[in-house]
Amino acid sequence: MAKGKRKVPDINSSSTADIAFLLLIFFLITTSMDTDRGLARRLPPPPEKDQQDSEDKIKQRNVLQVFLNMYDQLMVNGEVINVSQLKDKAKEFITNKLNDETLPELSVKEIEFFGPVQVTEKHVISLQNDRSSSYEAYINVQNELVAAYNELRNEIAQEKFGKQYNELNDDQKKAIREVYPQKISEAEPKKYGEKK
Repeated sequence: MAKGKRKVPDINSSSTADIAFLLLIFFLITTSMDTDRGLARRLPPPPEKDQQDSEDKIKQRNVLQVFLNMYDQLMVNGEVINVSQLKDKAKEFITNKLNDETLPELSVKEIEFFGPVQVTEKHVISLQNDRSSSYEAYINVQNELVAAYNELRNEIAQEKFGKQYNELNDDQKKAIREVYPQKISEAEPKKYGEKK
Protein backbone atom coordinates (compact mmCIF):
# COMPACT_ATOMS: atom_id res chain seq x y z
CA MET A 1 0.00 0.00 0.00
CA ALA A 2 1.37 3.29 -1.03
CA LYS A 3 1.26 6.12 1.33
CA GLY A 4 -0.30 9.17 -0.24
CA LYS A 5 0.05 12.69 0.84
CA ARG A 6 -2.43 13.50 3.44
CA LYS A 7 -4.29 16.70 2.90
CA VAL A 8 -4.40 18.92 5.98
CA PRO A 9 -7.88 20.27 6.40
CA ASP A 10 -8.19 24.06 5.99
CA ILE A 11 -9.51 26.16 8.80
CA ASN A 12 -12.55 28.11 7.85
CA SER A 13 -11.52 31.75 8.27
CA SER A 14 -14.53 33.40 6.74
CA SER A 15 -15.82 34.63 10.10
CA THR A 16 -12.46 35.82 11.48
CA ALA A 17 -13.10 39.40 10.39
CA ASP A 18 -16.51 39.34 12.05
CA ILE A 19 -15.02 38.09 15.33
CA ALA A 20 -12.27 40.74 15.27
CA PHE A 21 -14.87 43.44 14.63
CA LEU A 22 -17.02 42.24 17.54
CA LEU A 23 -13.99 42.18 19.85
CA LEU A 24 -13.08 45.72 18.80
CA ILE A 25 -16.62 46.94 19.51
CA PHE A 26 -16.60 45.15 22.87
CA PHE A 27 -13.34 46.79 23.98
CA LEU A 28 -14.41 50.22 22.76
CA ILE A 29 -17.63 50.00 24.75
CA THR A 30 -16.19 48.57 27.95
CA THR A 31 -13.10 50.76 28.33
CA SER A 32 -13.28 54.29 29.62
CA MET A 33 -11.09 57.02 28.26
CA ASP A 34 -9.73 59.94 30.22
CA THR A 35 -10.77 63.21 28.72
CA ASP A 36 -8.66 66.33 29.03
CA ARG A 37 -10.59 69.04 30.74
CA GLY A 38 -8.58 72.13 29.85
CA LEU A 39 -8.66 75.39 31.73
CA ALA A 40 -11.91 76.92 32.85
CA ARG A 41 -12.11 80.44 31.51
CA ARG A 42 -15.06 82.64 30.72
CA LEU A 43 -14.85 84.64 27.53
CA PRO A 44 -16.01 88.24 27.60
CA PRO A 45 -19.35 88.94 25.92
CA PRO A 46 -19.17 90.25 22.36
CA PRO A 47 -19.30 94.06 22.18
CA GLU A 48 -22.57 95.64 21.20
CA LYS A 49 -22.70 97.54 17.94
CA ASP A 50 -23.35 100.93 19.52
CA GLN A 51 -20.99 100.45 22.48
CA GLN A 52 -18.58 103.32 22.95
CA ASP A 53 -14.82 102.91 23.33
CA SER A 54 -14.81 104.78 26.64
CA GLU A 55 -16.83 101.99 28.28
CA ASP A 56 -14.17 99.43 27.34
CA LYS A 57 -11.28 101.26 28.93
CA ILE A 58 -10.23 99.84 32.28
CA LYS A 59 -8.36 101.90 34.81
CA GLN A 60 -4.74 100.80 35.07
CA ARG A 61 -5.00 100.26 38.81
CA ASN A 62 -7.65 97.56 38.21
CA VAL A 63 -5.33 95.44 36.04
CA LEU A 64 -2.63 93.09 37.32
CA GLN A 65 -0.36 92.45 34.34
CA VAL A 66 1.31 89.04 34.49
CA PHE A 67 3.84 88.24 31.76
CA LEU A 68 5.79 85.02 31.27
CA ASN A 69 8.76 85.51 28.94
CA MET A 70 10.60 83.01 26.71
CA TYR A 71 13.06 82.17 29.52
CA ASP A 72 10.15 81.29 31.87
CA GLN A 73 10.79 84.43 33.92
CA LEU A 74 7.72 85.98 35.47
CA MET A 75 6.97 89.71 35.54
CA VAL A 76 4.08 91.19 37.49
CA ASN A 77 3.36 94.85 36.74
CA GLY A 78 6.93 95.25 35.47
CA GLU A 79 8.56 93.63 38.52
CA VAL A 80 10.41 90.30 38.15
CA ILE A 81 9.22 87.79 40.76
CA ASN A 82 9.33 84.03 41.40
CA VAL A 83 6.29 81.92 40.61
CA SER A 84 6.08 81.07 44.33
CA GLN A 85 5.39 84.76 45.08
CA LEU A 86 2.60 85.10 42.51
CA LYS A 87 -0.19 83.68 44.68
CA ASP A 88 0.42 86.21 47.47
CA LYS A 89 0.69 89.09 44.96
CA ALA A 90 -2.59 88.04 43.38
CA LYS A 91 -4.35 87.72 46.75
CA GLU A 92 -3.18 91.19 47.77
CA PHE A 93 -4.38 92.56 44.43
CA ILE A 94 -7.79 90.83 44.53
CA THR A 95 -8.64 91.89 48.10
CA ASN A 96 -7.06 95.37 48.44
CA LYS A 97 -7.75 95.19 52.17
CA LEU A 98 -6.03 98.51 52.95
CA ASN A 99 -7.76 100.41 50.11
CA ASP A 100 -4.40 101.13 48.45
CA GLU A 101 -4.71 103.58 45.55
CA THR A 102 -2.36 101.46 43.42
CA LEU A 103 -4.63 98.41 43.78
CA PRO A 104 -8.15 97.86 42.38
CA GLU A 105 -11.01 100.16 43.30
CA LEU A 106 -13.24 98.99 46.13
CA SER A 107 -16.99 99.26 45.75
CA VAL A 108 -19.80 98.28 48.09
CA LYS A 109 -21.99 95.43 46.87
CA GLU A 110 -25.03 93.85 48.53
CA ILE A 111 -24.44 90.09 48.61
CA GLU A 112 -26.74 87.39 49.98
CA PHE A 113 -25.56 85.93 53.33
CA PHE A 114 -23.02 88.77 53.70
CA GLY A 115 -24.99 92.02 53.37
CA PRO A 116 -23.04 95.05 52.12
CA VAL A 117 -19.45 94.04 51.32
CA GLN A 118 -16.49 95.96 49.89
CA VAL A 119 -15.30 94.12 46.79
CA THR A 120 -12.86 94.78 43.95
CA GLU A 121 -15.50 94.02 41.35
CA LYS A 122 -13.58 95.69 38.49
CA HIS A 123 -10.28 93.87 39.02
CA VAL A 124 -8.76 91.87 36.14
CA ILE A 125 -5.66 89.68 36.08
CA SER A 126 -4.21 89.96 32.58
CA LEU A 127 -1.98 87.01 31.69
CA GLN A 128 0.25 86.94 28.64
CA ASN A 129 3.06 84.60 27.75
CA ASP A 130 5.68 84.35 25.06
CA ARG A 131 5.18 81.52 22.56
CA SER A 132 8.61 80.17 23.51
CA SER A 133 7.81 79.83 27.20
CA SER A 134 7.53 76.26 28.44
CA TYR A 135 4.19 74.60 28.97
CA GLU A 136 5.23 73.63 32.51
CA ALA A 137 5.94 77.26 33.46
CA TYR A 138 2.64 78.36 31.92
CA ILE A 139 0.68 75.75 33.92
CA ASN A 140 2.55 76.73 37.12
CA VAL A 141 1.49 80.36 36.63
CA GLN A 142 -2.10 79.28 35.97
CA ASN A 143 -2.09 77.09 39.08
CA GLU A 144 -0.82 79.91 41.28
CA LEU A 145 -3.48 82.33 40.03
CA VAL A 146 -6.29 79.83 40.55
CA ALA A 147 -4.85 78.90 43.96
CA ALA A 148 -5.07 82.57 45.01
CA TYR A 149 -8.81 82.62 44.29
CA ASN A 150 -9.31 79.20 45.91
CA GLU A 151 -7.53 80.27 49.11
CA LEU A 152 -9.51 83.50 49.36
CA ARG A 153 -12.76 81.63 48.81
CA ASN A 154 -11.83 79.00 51.42
CA GLU A 155 -10.87 81.69 53.94
CA ILE A 156 -14.19 83.51 53.62
CA ALA A 157 -16.14 80.21 53.63
CA GLN A 158 -14.43 79.19 56.89
CA GLU A 159 -15.04 82.62 58.40
CA LYS A 160 -18.73 82.86 57.42
CA PHE A 161 -19.95 79.25 57.29
CA GLY A 162 -17.30 77.23 59.16
CA LYS A 163 -16.73 74.96 56.14
CA GLN A 164 -14.46 74.66 53.13
CA TYR A 165 -15.73 76.30 49.93
CA ASN A 166 -16.25 72.89 48.24
CA GLU A 167 -18.54 71.75 51.09
CA LEU A 168 -20.99 74.66 50.68
CA ASN A 169 -24.32 74.53 48.88
CA ASP A 170 -24.79 76.22 45.49
CA ASP A 171 -26.28 79.46 46.89
CA GLN A 172 -23.44 79.88 49.38
CA LYS A 173 -20.84 79.22 46.66
CA LYS A 174 -22.51 81.76 44.40
CA ALA A 175 -22.37 84.39 47.14
CA ILE A 176 -18.67 83.77 47.72
CA ARG A 177 -18.00 83.95 43.96
CA GLU A 178 -19.63 87.38 44.02
CA VAL A 179 -17.20 88.48 46.73
CA TYR A 180 -14.21 87.02 44.85
CA PRO A 181 -15.11 86.64 41.16
CA GLN A 182 -12.40 84.87 39.17
CA LYS A 183 -11.32 87.33 36.48
CA ILE A 184 -8.33 86.03 34.56
CA SER A 185 -7.94 87.41 31.06
CA GLU A 186 -5.52 85.66 28.73
CA ALA A 187 -4.00 87.57 25.85
CA GLU A 188 -2.85 85.71 22.76
CA PRO A 189 0.76 84.51 23.14
CA LYS A 190 3.29 86.55 21.20
CA LYS A 191 6.71 85.75 19.79
CA TYR A 192 9.14 88.31 21.20
CA GLY A 193 12.41 86.58 20.45
CA GLU A 194 14.22 83.33 19.89
CA LYS A 195 15.92 81.26 22.57
CA LYS A 196 19.64 80.99 21.94
